[in-house]
Amino acid sequence: MKLSDGVRLLVLAAIWGASFLFMRIAAPVLGALPTAFFRVLLGAIGLAVIVTVLRTRIAFNGKLKPTLVLGVINSGVPFLMYGVAATLLPAGYSAIFNATTPLMGVMMGALFFSDPLTPKKAAGVVIGLMGITLLTTTGPVTLSVAVVTGALACLVATGCYGVAGFLTRRWIADKGGLDAKLVAFGSQIGATLFLLPFFGVSAVLNPPHSWGNPTIWAALGVVGFVCTAYAYILYFRLIADIGAVRSLTVTFLIPPFGVLWGVLFLGERLSSAHLYGGGLICLAVWCVLSNSRPKSTS
Repeated sequence: MKLSDGVRLLVLAAIWGASFLFMRIAAPVLGALPTAFFRVLLGAIGLAVIVTVLRTRIAFNGKLKPTLVLGVINSGVPFLMYGVAATLLPAGYSAIFNATTPLMGVMMGALFFSDPLTPKKAAGVVIGLMGITLLTTTGPVTLSVAVVTGALACLVATGCYGVAGFLTRRWIADKGGLDAKLVAFGSQIGATLFLLPFFGVSAVLNPPHSWGNPTIWAALGVVGFVCTAYAYILYFRLIADIGAVRSLTVTFLIPPFGVLWGVLFLGERLSSAHLYGGGLICLAVWCVLSNSRPKSTS
């Protein structure tokens, strides 16, 4: 991997780690649902601009419907869940829980997609669960129903990511593929259409106490345009340049950035639970991803 690829990987991790910071700023004021809706809406707008500027041909080749459904699973529900978590947990916690995505992929694959669960992957799942338990019971926040609810919301989000990975392969990749920019664009449209009616009803019947201020909307703008639209393009470009397995190493890099931004800009407390709990989760992710490396043919 070239130095420039490593730099792009760090930039992507910093951006995605910052998404938890900006959601933590917006969600407690606007609520989980408006925050998630505006994130996917702005993400869709940003991707529309990118697709237009790059003159990408809009041709879904019969895959529009599955792409829209993938958007619900891969963005609509997860972003809503992270919005819930942002009202209950420090940003660093959500970033660390996000690292369980490969573990949830292993579990979803074994349960629903006939993907074999090897001893190393099973050990990774067990170690990951230990890390989650350590983080939620010994961290700087007091264990409560709210903390458990926030943790479960994050795990629902990563479970959706795990399912979406298999469905993307089945619905898109194994049927001739599709331009990654179109997959990203179509998925954000699907997520926006999914959340729109819920947001509309909520805005009428139970509107936020405040629609925020310029700081809140600046945070939404960054999380939509930068942390969603631009980050998707950067991630898919990395996959094309260095491969999917190496690109997944961003999973290890997001938690440190998420915790760092929370400490620097939100005054969140750093504790040994971040180190030990997060370390166990990263070890678990390594156990899972190391099995994915292709064997040498030489």
